[in-house]
Amino acid sequence: MNYKTIRYEVADQILTLTLNRPDNLNAFTTEMSHELIDAYARASEDDDVRAIVVTGAGRAFCAGMDLSIDGNVFGLNEALTPTLNDMRERVGDVEIVSGVRDSGGQVTLAMYECKKPIIGAINGAAVGIGATMTCAMDVRLASEKAKVGFVFNKIGITPEACSSWFLPRIVGVSTALEWCYTADILDAQTLREARYVRSVHTPDTLLEDAYALARKMINFSPVSIALTRQMMYRNAAENHPMKAHEVDSLAIFYASVSSGKEGVSAFLEKRPAAFSDKASSDMPAFYPWW
Repeated sequence: MNYKTIRYEVADQILTLTLNRPDNLNAFTTEMSHELIDAYARASEDDDVRAIVVTGAGRAFCAGMDLSIDGNVFGLNEALTPTLNDMRERVGDVEIVSGVRDSGGQVTLAMYECKKPIIGAINGAAVGIGATMTCAMDVRLASEKAKVGFVFNKIGITPEACSSWFLPRIVGVSTALEWCYTADILDAQTLREARYVRSVHTPDTLLEDAYALARKMINFSPVSIALTRQMMYRNAAENHPMKAHEVDSLAIFYASVSSGKEGVSAFLEKRPAAFSDKASSDMPAFYPWW
């Protein structure tokens, strides 16, 4: 896919994924959603990518949905009358995918499925989908100029992009509800105090600090990193620790006979490990287990 609204740039095993509509404050469109879905799926299987840093071009991260387009601004088919059963039984049908399913949610689901760590470098305004897409990132760093707003109720709509699943897990239910009820624009310090972002940075150092964090993640087994990412998200949502034990047991078993051997040898020999496994081709047979 030739990207028109984002940039996909890989250097030193780190993918910089840049929302690239700076003249529109990187406002989100259905075209951008398709490109982001493709980019996350591509990065997941790209062995040259070991970590992803997401940021925005210019002075904004993403100013939310582009509300200036004609027709239904969310790109939905108003001729349909979808039901919950349609969402459960026909979720892959073209009519439902293009006419009913939330485009932001399809992006965050692509992020959720990704095998690579995702770091958000929130460089400016991030409202609406600009805010909710960051919920699906593993770690978020914010510029001192970052402003985040879950402003859906203010314009008569509801949170999207699976944020009702992600946001309470990050800041707790009470804070998540307050942020949505009030539609407040949250500054970087407020986000840090609520542990929504890991840290706050000057605009000039934000990206380099995000890369420094990413570099700490890229020298390990890509298979173990991919498994760890999926285990944390999926096992944490299970209703009993036995579910985690099932997956943990298989993960450690297969790691012990593959990349774990190199890791243990490197530890005993006091040398850096040289992992040769690939997330694209060497995932254990039980993956995906869900």
